[in-house]
Amino acid sequence: MADQLDKLQVMPKVINLLSSLLERAAEANDLNRQLIETQKISVFHGLTRPTISLTAYLERIFKYANCSPSCFVVAYVYLDRFAQKQPSLPITSFNVHRLLITSVLVSAKFMDDIFYNNAYYAKVGGISITEMNLLEVDFLFGLGFQLNVSPNTFHTYCTHLQTEMLLDSPPLQLSPSLPNRSGRTVIGLHSFINEEESNHNHQQQQQLAV
Repeated sequence: MADQLDKLQVMPKVINLLSSLLERAAEANDLNRQLIETQKISVFHGLTRPTISLTAYLERIFKYANCSPSCFVVAYVYLDRFAQKQPSLPITSFNVHRLLITSVLVSAKFMDDIFYNNAYYAKVGGISITEMNLLEVDFLFGLGFQLNVSPNTFHTYCTHLQTEMLLDSPPLQLSPSLPNRSGRTVIGLHSFINEEESNHNHQQQQQLAV
């Protein structure tokens, strides 16, 4: 997985792309009054919007967490899964920072042999250790503890990121009724990648190759 991510070349581009994607999702959802009225208030929801920009926040995580580059792609996968499994908890400017630090924490624990503990991530994220622990547990339950990311799924998300980088345009369209460049319907975070369908197609290709 790490070898494939190296093909993206430098991490700052991935950092900028992820922050842009999440910012656009949060801004769009903030303006969706119907979505805001039906959303649940969770432990990820802050009383006020953080003063630090999402780009600066993600750069801070990248600088101090020292997790592998693959972790950021896997965190991206986790955020997408969370958005699909928890439609009543859309990404907004009030929860996106907490969702981000938690997804990177969980990804680092799952992906890396050596990683910092929750107390360290709490300091990086500007929250208390108690809150970091609660966020981690809630995020894991929100994912249904589905943390495994197959090589094919990782490849699919890397390819998606590479495509967005090459196009060098706004990462995703966020209107629930608009198709994106791939023709998929966009809901919430981005066009949901059907992992089961993707893995099934990959298996069929392998069988045909044999």
